Amino acid sequence: MAQTLTRLLLHIVFSTKNREPLITSSVSTELYKYLSGIARNHDSPALAVGGVADHVHLLVSLSKNIACADLLMHLKRDSSKWIKTKGREFAAFAWQEGYGAFTIGESQIEVLARYINNQEDHHKARSFQDEFRDLLAKYRVEHDERLVWG
Repeated sequence: MAQTLTRLLLHIVFSTKNREPLITSSVSTELYKYLSGIARNHDSPALAVGGVADHVHLLVSLSKNIACADLLMHLKRDSSKWIKTKGREFAAFAWQEGYGAFTIGESQIEVLARYINNQEDHHKARSFQDEFRDLLAKYRVEHDERLVWG
């Protein structure tokens, strides 16, 4: 084949350091747009971005030209630098070291986008930890619970 063609859909999840509730309503919408712009600048368009005070979800179409770990490094590093410019209350902002990244099929785009866009409602009755445990189980990711939250 003379051309490389891909469609790699990723559900990405990461939280603030120590799951501190730092993503306030005053900055959340702008943060999601900023994360979307970072992804787009790395040829990995975001199809949905959302979250709550202590974590974010992204649905991205990963470019054939960047590794998942490299995209995550750019997303977290660049957004952390940006949010620190938004006021004193964000001076110590940081993301957790790790992340979750899970592949999805084309048929799941609408369902996942709706899930990401409704994070506020979803988390009225469910913690991030329970949500993430369910994602790990759903995608059959083996893990050591002691290391997930460190």
